[in-house]
Amino acid sequence: MHSLKSINAYFIKYKWRLLMGALFVVLSTIFSIYQGVIVRNATNEIVDLIANHKAVDSSKFIVFGLTLLGLALTSGFFLFLMRQTIIVMSRHIEFDQKNELYKHYQTLDAAFYKNNSTGDLMNRISEDVGKVRMYTGPAIMYLINTFSTVVIVLAFMLKINWQLTFLVFAPLPFLSVVIYKVSDLINKRSTVVQQELSKLTSHAQETFSAIRVIKAYAREKHYINELEILNTDFKKHNLRLAIVEAFFQPVMVLMIGVSVIVTVWYGGHLVINKTIEPGNITEFILYVYKLTWPFASLGWVTSLIQRASASQTRINEFLKTKSSIINTPEIKTNIEGYIEFKNVGFTYTDSKIEALKNLNLKIEKGKTIGIKGQIGIGKSTIANLMTRLYDTTSGEIYLDGRPIKKYDVFALRKSIGYVPQEVFLFSDSIRNNIAFSTNHDYTEQEVIQAAKDAGVYDNIMAFPEGFDTVVGERGVTLSGGQKQRISIARAIISKPQILIFDDCLSAVDVETEELILNNLKSIMKDKTTIIISHRDSALRYADKVVEL
Repeated sequence: MHSLKSINAYFIKYKWRLLMGALFVVLSTIFSIYQGVIVRNATNEIVDLIANHKAVDSSKFIVFGLTLLGLALTSGFFLFLMRQTIIVMSRHIEFDQKNELYKHYQTLDAAFYKNNSTGDLMNRISEDVGKVRMYTGPAIMYLINTFSTVVIVLAFMLKINWQLTFLVFAPLPFLSVVIYKVSDLINKRSTVVQQELSKLTSHAQETFSAIRVIKAYAREKHYINELEILNTDFKKHNLRLAIVEAFFQPVMVLMIGVSVIVTVWYGGHLVINKTIEPGNITEFILYVYKLTWPFASLGWVTSLIQRASASQTRINEFLKTKSSIINTPEIKTNIEGYIEFKNVGFTYTDSKIEALKNLNLKIEKGKTIGIKGQIGIGKSTIANLMTRLYDTTSGEIYLDGRPIKKYDVFALRKSIGYVPQEVFLFSDSIRNNIAFSTNHDYTEQEVIQAAKDAGVYDNIMAFPEGFDTVVGERGVTLSGGQKQRISIARAIISKPQILIFDDCLSAVDVETEELILNNLKSIMKDKTTIIISHRDSALRYADKVVEL
């Protein structure tokens, strides 16, 4: 239960729903259990009629029947209210928890996403949160129901005969020991099942994302076999978990059966000795069956709690992860664009590769600098450090003469138009992809002008739906060059003070490159621009070229 302590804040938030739900559980239980008293009276009436050969008074039994019906309906009504409070509360908690986790994901740095697969991220926000909801809803509801049922039934039974009550409850401690022993095993196996599910989800997500490459190399069979292996492992661990969970039900039925046999056997002796009434036996049997589901649910509830605990541990693992990019905004002035790298070094934490070492570089305000070099030499790392996707391992980057870390990270990024090497387009219209850069509502003319400056306007107008064309997941319906140019349009539409183009013309021909660069000349005027490329032709308008 240690991992689930973090859920208590949500219970406090929705305390009135929880308290009202508990009240409705108690009321529903009282009306349900009181049916035993009516059954006892009816049984005693029948025994009295048979023993004394009396005529049957049907009106009495009609009253018994209507009373039982009324109690059942009332109990059912409060049962409905119980579900409308506790189960609805669990849905609210699920909603809040998913929002909290997703919001936290947004605060984490690029290193986190390099170290964790998309499938695992998705699994924790969907499967794991869903399993926690089973604890905050059904598990809590049935725990309250079990506790209230046991207390109320025990009170009714003790009022009749404490010896018979003791014998009926005698098998239950054994049941508790079994639950205690097995619950730990359920927890361990549930954790393994969740880990296997994450692997399965990650593999499927990667396969769907790379489906064109897989088909191009005719590797479908290989990936089908890999998924089958992962699925087999997932099935194996699920079956091992199912074996443990299946152990509970027979034990429950056995315990209830023993209680019924004891009730009939010892209760019969008490009736013969006139210690209790004949109706008390039927009353006790009804109480035993009223206890059947609460105790039968204990195994299921224990399983739910153990699974929720395993899932919450995984959720907490991510919630406790902090971003290495700490936002401490001290500078409120507008960014002008003078950039200086002083003895900058950077090493990637995951691969331990030293991408930059002792880099010193000055970029004057309003100037264009080209950066070239071999693949893997650290060109893109400079862009990542400028946008603070990563922070320097050593040295310092200065912006307008002040440390870049003292600027508000959101204001900094809004002042930079960044076209990454790996272009990403959202499954949305071309218009919305271009107008994505800020929360500002761009006019149609601004979107069109950005597309023209990026040299993609004619391509867009060639589509039947023009700017309303939906590009599909990751821009799958567009060519590589079209995606790059739409990404350029997205970067320049907000007219940022700093422009960073990271090898963004690699997928276009020389003629298109010339057209785009000519269009960008007027946009780059008075703006600090960094053009990263391995092609000399893309750097011909730079005021200075640096080779790493």
